[in-house]
Amino acid sequence: MRKEDCFYLGKIAKKFSFKGEVLIYLDTDEPELYENMESVFVEFNNNLVPFFIENSSLHKNDFLRVRFEDVNNEEEADRLLGSAVYLPLKMLPKLTGNKFYFHEVIGFEIEDKRLGVFGKIVAVNDSTAQPLFEVVNGEVEILIPMIDHFLVKIDRDNKKVIMDLPEGLVEMYL
Repeated sequence: MRKEDCFYLGKIAKKFSFKGEVLIYLDTDEPELYENMESVFVEFNNNLVPFFIENSSLHKNDFLRVRFEDVNNEEEADRLLGSAVYLPLKMLPKLTGNKFYFHEVIGFEIEDKRLGVFGKIVAVNDSTAQPLFEVVNGEVEILIPMIDHFLVKIDRDNKKVIMDLPEGLVEMYL
């Protein structure tokens, strides 16, 4: 399984018991969707390795207590600590309306109600306090804040993000 075909679910945060159980921090608003999984992919040396789950249960809202097959003691669990956990993209719940996954809008055109189409979304930068659409217009990169108030519509059929942006925001780049 390639990382590009997966989404980040969370991280193995700590050991839970001396029998090899671990707690996975779930980076999601709906942890209950991931309570009864059969397996996950755990990242080791930039490779995704499948791990099968014997049993799991939610623990303190956003942790999943997991007992993996073939992880039977603390030493084996220690090797997993800090590892990222992934699932195939097809396991993401479908979003509708103006809710979207960041990876879903890459390649969409971006349109302003006033200016029309002004570029294509090439990436989403979520390392800042406010996530940003990275938009390319010819040779120019434009950063557009992903603010709900600006978002008019996610048009999945026509692969467009339609926004109502403040005057001057796009023009200062062009």
